[in-house]
Amino acid sequence: MVELGRLLTAMVTPMDQHGEVDWPKTRDLANRLLDSGSDGLVVGATTGEGPTLSHEEKLKLWGETKAAIGDRGAVIANTGNYSTWDSINLSREAEEVGVDALLLTVPYYNKPPQEGIYRHFKAIAESTHLPCILYNIPGRTGTKMSLETTVRCSHVDNIVGVKDATADFELMAQTIDGASDGFRIWSGNDGDTFPLLCMGGYGVICVVSNLFGKQMRRMIDLAVKGNLREAAEEHLRLLPVCNGMTGIASNPIPLKYAYAKVGFDIGEPRLPLIPADANMAAQVDKLLEDYPVDLPI
Repeated sequence: MVELGRLLTAMVTPMDQHGEVDWPKTRDLANRLLDSGSDGLVVGATTGEGPTLSHEEKLKLWGETKAAIGDRGAVIANTGNYSTWDSINLSREAEEVGVDALLLTVPYYNKPPQEGIYRHFKAIAESTHLPCILYNIPGRTGTKMSLETTVRCSHVDNIVGVKDATADFELMAQTIDGASDGFRIWSGNDGDTFPLLCMGGYGVICVVSNLFGKQMRRMIDLAVKGNLREAAEEHLRLLPVCNGMTGIASNPIPLKYAYAKVGFDIGEPRLPLIPADANMAAQVDKLLEDYPVDLPI
């Protein structure tokens, strides 16, 4: 089993004043995130505005990020979409630029049946040597990957785990029990991380660790070491920021505002996302008052 890490940050993509990817700031941010507790980075996913990045931008983003951090941490490229063949081609190209693993989302919009989901993931995994993490997020894709499909996928050699954003703890528990040995579950909802760890889950692909990484790291480490009372206290303390930063507006609207607010301006989101309005900004300001920022500024 390749070690990708327990705390993987869904990295935002810095943009300049013209809406172009800011490459120097991208390299800088990648290292700052590792300095603040992250084991690795998921790059070009939803929080990283993957849907609005061009093919060329995605490849360069993955390559630049990996070149910046080297062996300090893993780079997981978001290469899965609703087209199996496009996902295969993008996954192969990501492997060529040197990423460490792939994130493969349940196909969205076209709503495939469970057999189609299984064949989709199997075909992509078999096209690459890289470890693959599946992503089950029915709130965005419109389709929920079933327990049976997840377990079947866990027997594909290089499918190593799933990012679960279903909020279905029964599904998570049954996956932990029924999947192949070594198959790991990362939480896809920041606030679900502690209960998932208590059930035998592995970690989190995290939004709030963009700014609050050391605090998430502490909670995870306490839980892993069996200090569940202290971990629970940290979980309850962090729950408002976990729910707030992901609930105020679609990612990365709150995050990009927060980055600028704390002195590390990474630009505005690309359309169709828009900058935070006054109401959103006020809610983020309150969270920033209540929680110290771990990112080195």
